[in-house]
Amino acid sequence: MNPKDLAQRAESLIRHSNNRYLTTVRIAFRAKQRRFDDFDGLLDDSMIKPVQRAIIELSDEQDQPDLLPG
Repeated sequence: MNPKDLAQRAESLIRHSNNRYLTTVRIAFRAKQRRFDDFDGLLDDSMIKPVQRAIIELSDEQDQPDLLPG
């Protein structure tokens, strides 16, 4: 993952949010979940840090909501 692309994704998340604090908490919570998934061996891509993965996932959900199940 390109650091510049990651920074742009994070900025986009913050820019499109109504509450920057809650967005930061969502990123932290998702990163914590991914960290425990790494410990359990559920994730294969352990080269990406949990916070980076959380930013990527949340920005993808924001940009492409039609990919979400339901």
